[in-house]
Amino acid sequence: MNTPTGDAKPAYELRTVSKTYSLGGGQVHAVRELDLTIATGDAVAVVGPSGSGKTTLLQLLGGLDRPTAGNVLFEGRDMAAMADGELSLLRRQTIGFVFQQFNLIPTLTAAQNVEVALAPAEMKASTRREKVQELLDSVGLGARGEHVPSKLSGGEQQRVAIARALANEPHVLLADEPTGNLDTTTGAEILDLLLSLSRECRTVIVVTHDSAVAARARVVIRMQDGRLADRSVDARPVAAAHPAATTG
Repeated sequence: MNTPTGDAKPAYELRTVSKTYSLGGGQVHAVRELDLTIATGDAVAVVGPSGSGKTTLLQLLGGLDRPTAGNVLFEGRDMAAMADGELSLLRRQTIGFVFQQFNLIPTLTAAQNVEVALAPAEMKASTRREKVQELLDSVGLGARGEHVPSKLSGGEQQRVAIARALANEPHVLLADEPTGNLDTTTGAEILDLLLSLSRECRTVIVVTHDSAVAARARVVIRMQDGRLADRSVDARPVAAAHPAATTG
């Protein structure tokens, strides 16, 4: 895996970060003066009521939006100071995204949906196919690569989305309500899969409304009115905080 070298720098450092939007002649303070550090290889749940700033925080961490004030440091690099092209390259090479809506291309097979993420990489077709198979195997879908999304269950579609997010061996995986469209059992399996990735020194950050999901993370960040209301940390070490994944 393309993991960051050394352990001196945390995955993220947010320093007095604020994000304000203009809306209807007024201003919406989505995130307010947020100070936060996230360790490399941690499993983090971000919780809070609707409008608390959870999704805005995830967008800032993913470099999909820029703060109005403050600094968002990713592995020691200030994303807010990067040019658009540099930030786009950083996202493509080091950050994976998983969403509640699986966002698969309906006319492509599972394998082709994963392969799309490898398009920017320069590799032989045979190597790319081997990589796709490896990724599908890693999420328990090695035998389902030729099926289009409509022939897959919700849980299987989310597994494809996770395999796609892992295609470029990201350092960080950001997931926005990844179990929101799944039943309880399937959601638990997907959560096991996501949490297992933090044991490989990937940082996994999940935005969720589900208290059961939050209870499984090592770090829980609670947002309220754009501010950090609370941060709780499991006492166990990062690599020991999660049970083995069950990919079903």
